[in-house]
Amino acid sequence: MEERLISQSLLRTDLMFAKDELRRRKNNDFMSSISDNTRMTVKFRSEYAAYRKSDVRESKGEEEDAEMERMERRQMERKKRERSTAMVEYVERKKLKEKQESAIPKTQAQALALRRKMQNTVQKPSWHPHWKLMRVVSGHLGWVRCIDVEPGNEWFCTGSADRTIKIWDLASGTLKLTLTGHIHTVRALKVSPRHPYLFSAGEDKQVMCWDLESNRVIRKYHGHLSGVYTAELHPTLDLLVTGGRDAVARVWDMRTKHEIMSLGGHKNTVSSLIAQGAEPQIVTGSMDSTIRYWDLRKGNATLTLTHHKKGVRAMCTHPKEYTMVSASADNIKKWLFPKGRLMKNFSGHNTIVNSIAVNDDNVLVSSGDDGSMKFWDWKTGYNFQTLDTIVQPGSMDSESAIYASTFDKSGSRFITCEADKSIKIYKEDEDSTEETHPIDMKGWTALSRKRKRY
Repeated sequence: MEERLISQSLLRTDLMFAKDELRRRKNNDFMSSISDNTRMTVKFRSEYAAYRKSDVRESKGEEEDAEMERMERRQMERKKRERSTAMVEYVERKKLKEKQESAIPKTQAQALALRRKMQNTVQKPSWHPHWKLMRVVSGHLGWVRCIDVEPGNEWFCTGSADRTIKIWDLASGTLKLTLTGHIHTVRALKVSPRHPYLFSAGEDKQVMCWDLESNRVIRKYHGHLSGVYTAELHPTLDLLVTGGRDAVARVWDMRTKHEIMSLGGHKNTVSSLIAQGAEPQIVTGSMDSTIRYWDLRKGNATLTLTHHKKGVRAMCTHPKEYTMVSASADNIKKWLFPKGRLMKNFSGHNTIVNSIAVNDDNVLVSSGDDGSMKFWDWKTGYNFQTLDTIVQPGSMDSESAIYASTFDKSGSRFITCEADKSIKIYKEDEDSTEETHPIDMKGWTALSRKRKRY
């Protein structure tokens, strides 16, 4: 068996060699039949075919490498431009965000941070000259309870517990006229800027209109159930507003004497009034510790302020700003119209504040029941001067209370009505300078950074 297999393999090998020999002979015959030139061409092509293929591969590789480098370079440049653009946009967004955050805090944390920053920034008060006593006017036989200055700034009138109204010359302080008609203490006086009228109100429930040309009463307004403590004139309409112990503010037609409306809502004496052309038209302060804003068109209260803890005895408006202040035994508060936003607290006058007044130079003066007067900077609430009234000879020390006060129309004179039956006129001290009376910035900074209690 093995011998047969070996013989078969040898036979296949011989056949293979024979086929190869035959193919070689055929090739030799073909190569001999073609020319030498053709033979060289075939040889060139056969020899350099592999080289050309490798050269193409290398050139293609170089081109691909160059293209890759160009793409990488373009990509890096694009990324650089994108980074620079992104940086610019980031800076712009950051600036815009900071501006928005500084303008309107969006979160409670931002609001608290801004509030803390503002509290740490202490505003420097404006310097004001100090005031001194200029003149003492005597003539009343009882407590002087009210005062008003004529629009021409030539004279002023006062009402007293002696039931009389006296008219004084502002320049000299001399008595010009005495009006009698009330049977009880005169508590409110108002001189009309548009008519030759003087309006008076007293604890006898009477509200009277005096003709200043004939010096007599021409109208009486009946309606109050108890004493009338305050009166105001509307600046543009012929309306008179009064308030008193019956806890009602009444609006009167000046000419017809009719009661147009009754503003009821307070639970205690209406002790102070403000009448103005803009909204709110009527503002009332009461001994029930509240302040009410009234709309004359509807005849109802639009807002009630309950920040005071004790009775509101006095109010006044700034002559140039749309603001007001209210005075109570707890403190003095500054408000912004028309929404009644609390702006500032004037703390430090620790007594019953009966009257308050402000002039064009932003000097606010509060007068207390113990005879003390405090002068404030309207903008910052800085107390730059404190004065104590001097009781007149023949009076008791307990009669040092200041019941009413006002500035004259120029704002250069400050007039007080006091319990010692006198009227005192104050003026600015000409010798007062910033060197003689400097601003106590150290004390003011320490006071400003204390926690404010409203």
